Amino acid sequence: MIFLEIDPGLGFPPELLERAATATLTLVTAPDADLTLVLTGDERLQTLNRDFLGRDAPTDVISFPADETDPETGRRYLGDVVISLPRAGEQAMLRGHTREAEVQLLVVHGVLHLLGHDHAEAQEKARMWAAQTQVLAILGLDKINILDE
Repeated sequence: MIFLEIDPGLGFPPELLERAATATLTLVTAPDADLTLVLTGDERLQTLNRDFLGRDAPTDVISFPADETDPETGRRYLGDVVISLPRAGEQAMLRGHTREAEVQLLVVHGVLHLLGHDHAEAQEKARMWAAQTQVLAILGLDKINILDE
């Protein structure tokens, strides 16, 4: 199950969030896992970035892996992905695509982190970018401009 938390006043189609997360989970054979997607503003991301990662600056997406099992259902809980909608909008304008495409990219990226992907080392990055590209193709977003982050 995908739990959604969208800050009041941030209009965004929840089905796009769910679709991006589901496509990512399905690609990596974890379709029965649960996670939470949070859509919020720069201030909240900056606070989380500072408090948990030691970087006092806003960012686009942060993943908080949990990898726990719900004792009542036995389902795997992967963790939380928190996305800044204003930052996504800015990045979409810079990259020349829609805010909706950018948010879906950030969902895919964040969920891949929950599933153990990383991009700190070149080999890890290649593996993660390949998975990300596959999911974006499934979503029909294989033509969007992704900067090498």
